[in-house]
Amino acid sequence: MRTESILIDRASTHNLQQVSLSIPKRAITVVTGMSGSGKSSLVFSTLAAESQRMMNRSYSSYIQQLLPKYEPAEVARIDNLPFSIVVTQKRLSGNARSTVGTYTDIYTVLCLLFSRIAQPFIGYSMTYSFNNPAGMCPICQGLGTVCTLVLDRLLNMDLSLNQGAIYFPTFQPGGWRLTRYTDSGYFDNDLPLQEWDRDALDFLLYGKRQKPAHLGPNWHKTAMYEGLVPRITKTFINQSNDKYQHELEEVTRITQYPDCQGARVNAKVRSARIRGLNIADCSAMSVADLQEWLGKIHDNQAETILQDLMRKIAKRWLAPP
Repeated sequence: MRTESILIDRASTHNLQQVSLSIPKRAITVVTGMSGSGKSSLVFSTLAAESQRMMNRSYSSYIQQLLPKYEPAEVARIDNLPFSIVVTQKRLSGNARSTVGTYTDIYTVLCLLFSRIAQPFIGYSMTYSFNNPAGMCPICQGLGTVCTLVLDRLLNMDLSLNQGAIYFPTFQPGGWRLTRYTDSGYFDNDLPLQEWDRDALDFLLYGKRQKPAHLGPNWHKTAMYEGLVPRITKTFINQSNDKYQHELEEVTRITQYPDCQGARVNAKVRSARIRGLNIADCSAMSVADLQEWLGKIHDNQAETILQDLMRKIAKRWLAPP
């Protein structure tokens, strides 16, 4: 039985110089060599980085913005590359400028602290979590950001629909999604968008889901009309589909969600405070500032929790490397 291998062709990442080799799968392979010979460049910066980049592309553009970014490896080709899990000897580290929101274990205990002594009392610790429906911002779903279409990137106002005014695959001439607009009977398909009146342009972008009355020959009998913005949002932005991720990134922008101002938690959670601060304020603090703030809290109900928080900060995140 032939053993399938990972094939690397001309890797030149960092100090590698046109390295080509095959690594057998379903076997333990040890990469050894002198310091500076390129071991880490091959294993971590080429194989692992490319594997993670491939995996990340399977998520929606919205989620990709939240994941670690990996630089493309300098390699001609890698075949048969599997998903990778990287285990290193590096200690998880932080510094005084790291925010509390960076560290899940600190935030979890902070939720417990707020559930004990914050006023007004709004519920138990999970209520303060942006991962819990009771605590998350209902619009951004606890992410703190929102992915929106940039209309001047999506539309070329100098062109008509038939000329390719919608800059997105399958909405271009010959694409089947374009017929949802050109065959809807609502628009002049040969008129440049800059000459449309405001009502027509708004209907193209935001029109509500409905059945058109005057259909063209290419309209599917079960199809419904829907504006570009809600259609692209539901079909591409909110779906984990990497087929058009690059194109989607060209026409979208990731911004802080204005209602929760990036706090990720809802108004009820933000209303509960300790010494004038809510949990979102604390999450945005540096770890050093949180340590100073915690030192000013004196409450017998929370003494054990406070000690736990101070211990986590002092021993794990502010300790010297």
